[in-house]
Amino acid sequence: MSRKVPEPPPPPERHATVRAALEEALRKGPASARDLSTEVGIREKDVAGHLEHVEHSARARGEQLVVEPAACADCGFRFEGRARLTKPGACPKCRSTRIDPPLFSLAQRADQRTARPR
Repeated sequence: MSRKVPEPPPPPERHATVRAALEEALRKGPASARDLSTEVGIREKDVAGHLEHVEHSARARGEQLVVEPAACADCGFRFEGRARLTKPGACPKCRSTRIDPPLFSLAQRADQRTARPR
């Protein structure tokens, strides 16, 4: 007797590109890769790759990708200065794998906020 595996639900209908949808979600406020993947309808593993491109194009528009670093849930170690946008696997201080993921958002660059319109 074979069991029928239920089909996964269809992805949400898109009216914009994946990266445009990510930019829109990032402007709403801080969100984790999981939150962004759910809102945009892509795999969580694919979010970091798209964020690298979003960061590049945002810089050209006078915005910046703000990254609130991941932190260890056990000892509180913060992964400051980490270049990768993915969640770390373990804490270098206590070796715990309970890591709170980094949060991402888009904001105007500081030098753009103070610039006066000409």
